[in-house]
Amino acid sequence: MPTFDSNSRFETRRQHVNTEPDGLAPNTDLMMEQILENIHATPIGQVLGRIASLPEVRQEKILNVRRQLTEGRYDLSERLDLAIDKVLENLTT
Repeated sequence: MPTFDSNSRFETRRQHVNTEPDGLAPNTDLMMEQILENIHATPIGQVLGRIASLPEVRQEKILNVRRQLTEGRYDLSERLDLAIDKVLENLTT
């Protein structure tokens, strides 16, 4: 009965595997570094920068507002208007 060596069976396949994606130039990393360095000069980069600078979510505050909403003690329309005004003010300054 012939001996079966699983390692040698796949060794020839490993030699032919191309680890680089097809069609990419060797200096793709350099190009990506340049894009990332200049992203803040683009409009989308500025938006992403503002999003990154937003404060963390405060879960206790969210739960408090949800409780007030279910109890009918939260004036949603007035607070929504204030929130929209603040967002628009922050985006334009």
